Amino acid sequence: MNDSVRTAEIQAHFERFTRSVETLSKEAGRAVGEVRLVAVSKNFPIEDVASARGLGQRVFGENRVQELQAKVLEAEALGLDVVWHMIGHLQTNKVRQVVGRVALIHSVDRRRLLNAVEREANKKDLVQDVLLQVNVSGEETKGGFTPEETEAVIREREHFPHVRIRGLMTMAPFFDDPEDAAPVFHELRALRDRLSKKYDMPELQELSMGMTNDYPQAIREGATMLRVGSALFGSR
Repeated sequence: MNDSVRTAEIQAHFERFTRSVETLSKEAGRAVGEVRLVAVSKNFPIEDVASARGLGQRVFGENRVQELQAKVLEAEALGLDVVWHMIGHLQTNKVRQVVGRVALIHSVDRRRLLNAVEREANKKDLVQDVLLQVNVSGEETKGGFTPEETEAVIREREHFPHVRIRGLMTMAPFFDDPEDAAPVFHELRALRDRLSKKYDMPELQELSMGMTNDYPQAIREGATMLRVGSALFGSR
């Protein structure tokens, strides 16, 4: 596929998706623009990132550290003004390669990782924005804090002066009927609202939830960030 055809394909996907998000937001009584897109560029080349950037998309999410590192360098070489988020599972031994290089880590899913991010951010004399990944559904195959563990971290946040907790993230189980994901998203929003009020944390704003298969339900339940790849770039 030549570059112009591929760019046109991405443009068609983006326009279709943007219209869908706007319609769903209005139906949910939410302001247009309140729901932001993290374009998941995993396994797509930097040329696709450049095409999406040309359409106005600035925030991109990567699942793997090695691919993230490569894309950061490629984007810099091309002079692309993009913002990177780490959205996948992060090993503690790779924290050094991520802290300070991404605007947001979505997937802080355990104390050991949170401690590692704090140590590395301290070394680099910066504050790293993160989301706490919550295992709302209780699936054994999913990582993340329990709701109770999430509250404990929030309560003890002064122990992490170089980490700024901006919100919560979850991954709903894959359901044949995406509507079944709605209660998971609803529970994450309720947890965020309760913790924000209880601990006086207006900065606890973000809800990273919803992917290609269930983003309509996530929008309805209050998502502020959608992690979407194939709906934008097509099949990998």
